[in-house]
Amino acid sequence: MGRKKVTHEDQYDSPWKEAIEEYFPECLAFFFADIQADIDWSRGYQFLDKELEKIVRQALVTEQRVDKLIEVYRKSGDTAWVLIHLDIQSQHEKEFAKRMYRYNYRLFDRYDRQIVTLVIFGDESTKWRPNRYERDLWGCEVKFKFPTVKLIDYNISELEQHDNPFAVVVLAHLYTKATKNKPNERYEAKWRLIRMLYERNYTREKILSLLRYIDWLLALPPMLEQKLDDTVFEYEEAQKMAYVTSFERRATHVRAKVR
Repeated sequence: MGRKKVTHEDQYDSPWKEAIEEYFPECLAFFFADIQADIDWSRGYQFLDKELEKIVRQALVTEQRVDKLIEVYRKSGDTAWVLIHLDIQSQHEKEFAKRMYRYNYRLFDRYDRQIVTLVIFGDESTKWRPNRYERDLWGCEVKFKFPTVKLIDYNISELEQHDNPFAVVVLAHLYTKATKNKPNERYEAKWRLIRMLYERNYTREKILSLLRYIDWLLALPPMLEQKLDDTVFEYEEAQKMAYVTSFERRATHVRAKVR
């Protein structure tokens, strides 16, 4: 059996990687608020891509995953490593929890650091929710449990009212799945998201950064993309708030497509 062709429609990994890197504190605040509150953000944080690559490079890698390893400081003064795994694959992985356990103990064994594994599920199944790995033989037990969230559990109406910029990223993801092969509905969803950025009074820089994720995920046919450009321009003219010119939006759109 040949490998399934991965289309632009299926490629969520790059925009999610960028979103986590650019809005990591907001990401934790949105999905794992208790953890975010225990981190001393004044001391900064560091992405450890090379350390993670040493652990996972020999693992079976699918197209629909994002793994990020970040070093943070707790308010107690201790350091901790946060392993964020975003899983967007449409098919279930039978030994998913075992793989999360392996990543965790390999990192611990190699670096002797506190490792916290967090999982964000972006698939469409309501039932598939692995969150632990256990084994037991003759009184020798291993129990590994990790916090998870499922994007389809979020209410779209509530997300549209949420002031965390990561809500926009989640909305773009959910709108993308809901409007697959429905270009007119996608146009309306994309315009609703862009208008939301203006209405929230985000800075010009934040609008442009969020537009990258929106443009990548909610790709439109050329005619509808041009229509959207015209709609954005008319809106800016009416509101007298030229934060993002059509040229800049198109440039952002092109950068998203070629990444």
